[in-house]
Amino acid sequence: MPEVNNEQLLQFVERIERLENDIRSLREDTKEIYSEAKSAGFDVKALRQIIKIRKSDPDKLEQEEAIVENYKIALGM
Repeated sequence: MPEVNNEQLLQFVERIERLENDIRSLREDTKEIYSEAKSAGFDVKALRQIIKIRKSDPDKLEQEEAIVENYKIALGM
C-alpha cells in the first residue's frame, strides 16, 4: 500500500467539507427563495418545472414536447 501524505489528505478532506457546507447553505437558500415565491402567490411546482425546462437542452426539450404532444393526440386529449 502506498504511503499516505497526511497533509495532502487533510487538505482534500477539508476542501470537501467546505464544499459540502456550501452546498447545504445553497440548498437552504434555495428553499427560502421557493418559500418567498410561494408567499408572493407563485405556484412552486410550476416554478420548479420552469427551472427544469431552462436547464434542459433546447433540442432535447423540443423532441420531448413533440413526443408528449403525439401521445396526447393519440389518446384524444
